[in-house]
Amino acid sequence: MPKKTHNTNLGKKGEKLAVEAMEAAGMSIIARNFRSMHGEIDIVAIDKETIVFIEVKTWSIYSIEELQYSLNKKKQYRIIETAKYFLSEHRKYSKMAIRFDVVFIKSGAVVHLASAFAECV
Repeated sequence: MPKKTHNTNLGKKGEKLAVEAMEAAGMSIIARNFRSMHGEIDIVAIDKETIVFIEVKTWSIYSIEELQYSLNKKKQYRIIETAKYFLSEHRKYSKMAIRFDVVFIKSGAVVHLASAFAECV
């Protein structure tokens, strides 16, 4: 299987596990794979009174310690800008508290890192 296809399939399986875990934790999923010119947000959810933008990392080789390299400041910036675009397109959520989470998945294990990063003011 070509590497791109393998990574795409692995990512889709990871996102499915992440959605199931977030729903089991009481979140409502309102969007998946939301795109803007800045990038993509894997999952957008509501957790009580908070809108949560979730990046899913599904890895077969690397460990959670390598997360900082794949979720660097540039990637965080792209997620934050995409979240701003989402809120501009969906005004009904614009007054809610905002949180940026990461869900790390390896070998079927799901680790949810709430408030993994924030916009630097």
